[in-house]
Amino acid sequence: MAQPKARQVKRRKSRSVLPNGLLMVVFAIALSVVIGIASAQTTTAQTTTTQTTTTQSAPAPASTVRQSGLVNAVNAERRYFGLPGFGAVAYYVDPRGAGRPLLLTTSINAAASAFEMKPVFDAYAGTRPVYVLEWPGFGSSDRPDIKYTPELMTRALAAMVQKIGAPVDLVALSLGSEFAARAALSEPNIASVALISPSGMGLRRGNSQRAANDDGGVKLYGNLSRFGTPLFSLIRSPISIRYFLSRSFVGEPDPGLVAYSGLSSNQPGGKYAPLYFISGQLFTPGAYDTLYSKVTQPVLVIYDKDSFVSFERLAEFGALPNVTAARIVPSAGLPQFEKTAEVKAALDAFWAVPKP
Repeated sequence: MAQPKARQVKRRKSRSVLPNGLLMVVFAIALSVVIGIASAQTTTAQTTTTQTTTTQSAPAPASTVRQSGLVNAVNAERRYFGLPGFGAVAYYVDPRGAGRPLLLTTSINAAASAFEMKPVFDAYAGTRPVYVLEWPGFGSSDRPDIKYTPELMTRALAAMVQKIGAPVDLVALSLGSEFAARAALSEPNIASVALISPSGMGLRRGNSQRAANDDGGVKLYGNLSRFGTPLFSLIRSPISIRYFLSRSFVGEPDPGLVAYSGLSSNQPGGKYAPLYFISGQLFTPGAYDTLYSKVTQPVLVIYDKDSFVSFERLAEFGALPNVTAARIVPSAGLPQFEKTAEVKAALDAFWAVPKP
């Protein structure tokens, strides 16, 4: 009897070694699933039908064609282009319709994918050319074990704009807004910028929005990377994803987004880019001063309450002559999901105003 008892004591002791630090990391990564995520107005059954169908439209410009382990996130053709120094970057395109192309970008989180922008994509598909970019390290893009930086993401966005080869209206989500603003500073074919629940509009604070450490988040990244694989195994569970997604919805989280987030986060290499996000290295310190305030293109900010970003500097930004703000109430960071018609109306009104 003594031997089993000894094993029991030892087992309890080993559990006491993990607790606080590991649980905090689990919580931090789980939160990353929902920062800035948007979703689609479909059921899980509708999602399956949509994801496995492609539009019967004219082919997009030539690009790399390859296979992905993910079903399509939106009802469109998935294509790829090569980004020097990285690999293949995925995007979806529906080239039907006329007028200025619309380019959508997603948020950054543990399960980011084009599914986040599906409501906006669906609202405009067939009426004008629509593209949605999947950031390096996310969705169907390659996910190598490399260093992920704001500059890498901005290069991918600029390359997408250059591939389209014409002025575009850009719509960005959450942290993707910082990359959009950075690209707008140097890419002349970005004609206008719409930002949905953008990060970087709040005051500096000690959370995942900022690489607050003196080392820019390098030490935190090292600590997180030690536990990356087992932590992501926990986050991939539907219960975990659904729980944390619910914090960004006024109502219930969309089951299609929950399901696709699980698929996306479960892809090979799925942990690499999110670890840079969680450690703060994909955020730009002082984003308002260094990025947003310097954008000269017409800008629309769509916002309301958001558990993960704040907007203390939005009033200052909105006072600039090229900036308009539209508050979509009630929403919790995902207005394109729960308030699709209102978001579309705000976008249409913004684009209808004659630009200088």
